[in-house]
Amino acid sequence: MEALKNFQVAEIELSYKSKVAAKDRPVANRSSACYELLLKNWDMDKIELVEQSKVILLNRANHVLGIFDLSTGGTCGTVIDIKLVMIAALKMNASALVISHNHPTGNLKPSTQDILITEKLVAAGKLLTIDVNDHIIITANGYYSLADQGDM
Repeated sequence: MEALKNFQVAEIELSYKSKVAAKDRPVANRSSACYELLLKNWDMDKIELVEQSKVILLNRANHVLGIFDLSTGGTCGTVIDIKLVMIAALKMNASALVISHNHPTGNLKPSTQDILITEKLVAAGKLLTIDVNDHIIITANGYYSLADQGDM
C-alpha cells in the first residue's frame, strides 16, 4: 500500500475551443464542397509531389469543425492511421468525418488499399458512432469521391 502513495498519474481534461462562430463554419455536405475546401487547405506545392492525407471533421449538421493534417508520405503512398483519425474525431467531438488524400500522379482511380482503408475506417466509426461520410481522392485538376461512386 505504501507504493501507491507515491504513484502519480497524468490528469486528463477534455475541452473544445473554437475560434470560429458556429454560424461562420463552412458546410461540407457534398463531395464538391469538400473538394473545394480541401484545395484551399492543401499545400499546392506538394499536391503533385508527395501523397498527403487530411481529415475534415464535422458536426451533426455537416458544419466543419476543423481539418486535421493526418500524414505526409512519399511519392506513392502515405499512412492513414485509423487510430489517429479517430483520436482527432473524438477530441473534436465530431459526429462525422471525410477522409482525403491526394494522388501526385493525377490518377483519380482508387487503389485496392484505398478501398480497404475506407472499409476499416467505416467499421471503426460505427463502433464510436462517428459517420465516415466519404473518402475523397484529390488532384490539382479534380477529385474522386468513393461515396459518390458507390465504393463505400
